[in-house]
Amino acid sequence: MIEGVVETYSDLFEIDQNLDKLVKNIELLNYLNPLNIEQEKKLFFASKYRKNPSFKYRKIKFNPYKLQRLFFNQRLENITDDKIRKLYQGIIYEYSGLIQCIETIGAGKDFYYNSLKVFGTPKERDVENARFILHFEDESHANTTGSKHSANDAETYFREFAKRYTFQFNIKKSTHISASAMVLNASETLVLKKNYRFNDNELMVLANHEIGVHMVTTFNGKSQPLKIFSNGFVNNTETQEGLAVFSEYMSGCLTLRRMKELAYRVIAADSLIKGYDFKGTFDLLYSQYKLDRETAWQVTLRVHRGGGFTKDYLYLTGLKKVYDYYHSGQDMNPLLTGKVTLENKDSIVRLQQLGLAHTSKHITDSFDQNLNTNTKLDFILRNLK
Repeated sequence: MIEGVVETYSDLFEIDQNLDKLVKNIELLNYLNPLNIEQEKKLFFASKYRKNPSFKYRKIKFNPYKLQRLFFNQRLENITDDKIRKLYQGIIYEYSGLIQCIETIGAGKDFYYNSLKVFGTPKERDVENARFILHFEDESHANTTGSKHSANDAETYFREFAKRYTFQFNIKKSTHISASAMVLNASETLVLKKNYRFNDNELMVLANHEIGVHMVTTFNGKSQPLKIFSNGFVNNTETQEGLAVFSEYMSGCLTLRRMKELAYRVIAADSLIKGYDFKGTFDLLYSQYKLDRETAWQVTLRVHRGGGFTKDYLYLTGLKKVYDYYHSGQDMNPLLTGKVTLENKDSIVRLQQLGLAHTSKHITDSFDQNLNTNTKLDFILRNLK
């Protein structure tokens, strides 16, 4: 980047740097995953699914009110470019919403309403899409059954997979996560669920999802001149998760079973707005939809942690948007520049033209060639509303 660009946009860079220092405290998933998942799971099963779990969460390491004030202290009026100023204004509102989410974790409806403000809730169309997917018969794949790989085996697999990229990241294991694996952006860490056992297809799915997209956008974001690419644009979850599941599709490891898992998440997220408690959502999935109890627990935990977390419905809406975008022949590169959104593609291209952003340094390798051979998946994805 030319030094003159920094001088021309000195106010923008100052605000961007300020926000970067402030946002380090607000990695939501760090606080949202309960500390006592395994104990509460045993108690819930022992109660024959009649007693709601009582989850414990990490203590907050910052003063939410003071942090909010520091975000709103930024002198955005000093950014003379209208479009860039509006982009940053939206981002500050989003960070403010995330602080409110963290502040109210475990506070029931308060957290749920804050989650709604940041992530939204499934529309009727999304629920219809989920039900459409669930009508299809499951396919049998040898590599999707059995769970023979430990977290140590998975680490070996992921380290081997990561050799196709030039970045280095940390891997750690934890019993305090609700997913089998997740990426922590700030610390460049892939976290694996310590006591989980992975099947062959899950390893492929997670490698393409977590490393092929989430790590790629983490390192691309950190290589950008502006820190918002790393810290996240407004509503970036939908695009990021859409890209990650699309990477599973392109690498040929997305299955109908996995699509149904995403559909169940929409059904579960929708149950929140209908007033279901934990045991109510579990019963819906376990008794009505006939999910096995482990999967029903997992999906229910994801949407009820914190007090009602709606983010999970965005995987399916994001996948549909990215699928349509790719098949319309558009450039995937801008969507990998960091934690960005499809809706802001024009802003990304404009920032690149102004010398304020680079093209993506790392490219998701599965996007080079479509290895999906499952025509049923294409039929479903084309016909989602």
